[in-house]
Amino acid sequence: MEDAFPEPGPLRILIAEDSDTDRLILSKLIERQGHQPIGAADGDEAVALFCKHNPHIVLLDLVMPRMDGMEAARQIKMLAGESLVPVIFLTSMSDPDTLAQCLESGGDDFLSKPYNRVILEAKINAFNRMRLMHRTLSQQRDLIRSRNRMLLQEQEVAKRVFDNVAHTGCLNADNLRYHASPLSIFNGDVLFACRRPSGGMHIFVGDFTGHGLPAAIGAMPVAEIFYGMTSKGFSCEDVLREINQKLKRILPTGMFCCAAFIQADFHTSQLRVWNGGLPDGYLIRGDGSRDILPSRHLPLGVLSPERFSVDADVIPTEPGNVLLVATDGILEAENAHGEMFGEERLLATLDSVQEPAAVFDAVMGAIRQFSWDQGAQDDLTVFALEMNESDKAAEMSAGLTLSAAAGATQWVCDYELSDQTLGQFNPLPLLLHICMEVPGLRLRSGEVYTLLSELYTNALEHGILKLPSEWKDSPEGFGRYYAERERRLARIQGHSIRFTLRHSPTHDGGRLFIECRDSGEGFDYQSVLQHHHDRQCRYAGRGLILLQQLSHSLAFHGAGNRVEVVYDWNLT
Repeated sequence: MEDAFPEPGPLRILIAEDSDTDRLILSKLIERQGHQPIGAADGDEAVALFCKHNPHIVLLDLVMPRMDGMEAARQIKMLAGESLVPVIFLTSMSDPDTLAQCLESGGDDFLSKPYNRVILEAKINAFNRMRLMHRTLSQQRDLIRSRNRMLLQEQEVAKRVFDNVAHTGCLNADNLRYHASPLSIFNGDVLFACRRPSGGMHIFVGDFTGHGLPAAIGAMPVAEIFYGMTSKGFSCEDVLREINQKLKRILPTGMFCCAAFIQADFHTSQLRVWNGGLPDGYLIRGDGSRDILPSRHLPLGVLSPERFSVDADVIPTEPGNVLLVATDGILEAENAHGEMFGEERLLATLDSVQEPAAVFDAVMGAIRQFSWDQGAQDDLTVFALEMNESDKAAEMSAGLTLSAAAGATQWVCDYELSDQTLGQFNPLPLLLHICMEVPGLRLRSGEVYTLLSELYTNALEHGILKLPSEWKDSPEGFGRYYAERERRLARIQGHSIRFTLRHSPTHDGGRLFIECRDSGEGFDYQSVLQHHHDRQCRYAGRGLILLQQLSHSLAFHGAGNRVEVVYDWNLT
């Protein structure tokens, strides 16, 4: 570095010596070495000249009138501040206590009388190298401090931008508890939660490789996709495909996101869980048993879209069951001895839980007790979801007070899907978006989505695919149901589903007419409804009963492959 070499021009060297002869001798020796001497007759004058000339090195006689060398050294060091100004005492004394006091007062070395030209030159050169090295280190320290301050400012800006994109969603729901560090995105962890228009919930917990801004940059598009698509009614499979495709395109090789995606449906008491690279999740049941939700997929951003799988575990639940999912920080939390919390301690903690609702407090308490002397575990993100509908579900549409007269209020829309499109495309977000063009209906987005979803699911799964709801009455049946659904979708041919939507205004709101017609052979809807009322199956008929409860009228035609729903709404 340039700072490691002597700076151009002579050094300014202050000589404080009350003997005119000694001061003159030193001045001549210093001049011959190419430096600039500055003479002072006592300590007071030395301090004054130091302030005036800012010398590079100071030579101080120990014994001087008015102010001795020790006091002058103290004041000069105080004036120099963080700058290194070497102070060399001029003395003929050899008493160890006196010499020690010289060093304690701020002296850096001694020069014995009579003066030796060679030693004087060597000391000046040595202390000048030391002074320049100190200055270089100080400059580097200041540069590091400045860049660190700039980095913190950039992180604060990034955090504000990120918060605008990745709002808290429904993380404050009554049935969701979580722990995440305040700047979690900068250690790679992210946690998002958003209500679905159908009334359920999507939760995304992820752990990006790396820390700092690179992790935050990866998290921002994930947040935008997650909240944007979930609020429009897209399924977890659709959201996962889009996130993986985005991360695969923008992340450099070697960077990816271990993640778990949860779709919770509280009406049907069902979970869909996709785990790609995170530690096992656990569903804690009321009888003390638990289901393990292992990682079955590679992390997001690794596989190309055509190789990426969105197959999720479908799990039937009961009210009060609790899902626990965390990043690897829960296993890697350390104590003072460098020991990790580990899976064994986690499982022991879960075994000690008496009630599912207590699992979150038990786990967080065990981690804090294990690593209490290590401070907060900043890279730990964990959440617990209780399978009960939150009391705050109605807050989803809070703040919308639009009049019925604004926007599109009278229109008709026909929409049809056929053949392979039925298995490859989800029309519900598009249909919901069309309905939401009526501003007043935005207050009822959850109910409208439920109507559309139940009609479409019924037409596809029962009308065309001929899947029996009774299969979903057991965990084994759930697996069979969805495996068969995928198999039949893959070979669907010659079938279609057609929606006709019609909206007209009323004096205090509006009426939405929905007709869903499928090309299937129909199904025994009367038997399905009867089974539900007789409670012969926990899941059969739930969708039809929900349609009856939400709509003004529900009518089946023919063999059940044409269904008409009338939905009335008002602003009051």
